[in-house]
Amino acid sequence: MSRKRFVIEMGMGVDQHGQEPTVAAARAVRNAIAHNALPGIWEVAGLSDPNQMIVDVQVAVPYPDQVREAEVLAVLPFGRKTLKVEAGGMVVQGRAIASLNDKNDEMLVAVASVTVWIETPEER
Repeated sequence: MSRKRFVIEMGMGVDQHGQEPTVAAARAVRNAIAHNALPGIWEVAGLSDPNQMIVDVQVAVPYPDQVREAEVLAVLPFGRKTLKVEAGGMVVQGRAIASLNDKNDEMLVAVASVTVWIETPEER
């Protein structure tokens, strides 16, 4: 079997309070998939189950070593999922608000790409 890209979506997410890179990353992934439908998975690619798609997620976020992978991938409803997290995104100075349990005044910005792959028979 070989893989063919079916769709690539991009998104951005922010955690304004709380300084949680996982929150920013999950929001970026949710933003990437928020406005799509993939009827071609059935009608063009011929899959019978949405969990047959392969979904590769790449996220660039500040403090990537703090990202909780399972929470980010839980945003995706279907597919065989993988996540690659790397340093990137942005730290923006905001306003620390004690009642929101801010640790500091950082707002964390993450960017994400979500690529859906379909396995196809080898071409000769």
